[in-house]
Amino acid sequence: MKNLALSIMFAAAVLVGANVNVSAQMKSDNPMVGGAAMYKTKDIVDNAVNSADHTTLVAAVKAAGLVDTLKSKGPFTVFAPVNSAFEALPAGTVETLLKPENKATLTKVLTYHVLAGSFDSKSIVKAIKKGNGKASFTTVAGGTLTAMLDGSNVVLMDEKGGRATVTIADVKQSNGVIHVIDAVVLPN
Repeated sequence: MKNLALSIMFAAAVLVGANVNVSAQMKSDNPMVGGAAMYKTKDIVDNAVNSADHTTLVAAVKAAGLVDTLKSKGPFTVFAPVNSAFEALPAGTVETLLKPENKATLTKVLTYHVLAGSFDSKSIVKAIKKGNGKASFTTVAGGTLTAMLDGSNVVLMDEKGGRATVTIADVKQSNGVIHVIDAVVLPN
């Protein structure tokens, strides 16, 4: 019985230690996204190009001619879809959007993922609570994203009813903040 109690206490200590390590990593000044450290001294573009999870987003930003904008002073809040979010779109969508003749549409889709200003998760959750469970944000594209909570997760709903969950929040940049999302949100 004494050995069982000691084993339980040891397991609890290991779990507590694991939680502390996870918390320390999440609060790191340079959190890992897509296998790369995101440095708060670098801008949104300079960090995003190093993320293996955001190669499609980076290619789209380049094709839309938004590199200089997202390297500017800002501040911006970017909801950054991972590669698998783009892959979940109907077949051929990304390829079509990347064509030069569709630059205006691509720009609208990408700027729909951007808010003017720096909104960390704490301020987004505060707005959701103040709005009795929902908060609306106007995107740089001029559309509306609605934020809500699903348990402790921030979920975005686009104008078409599509949803994206924030999977990594508060990745601070020199010119704003990135929140990694698991789906592409689309304007009307």
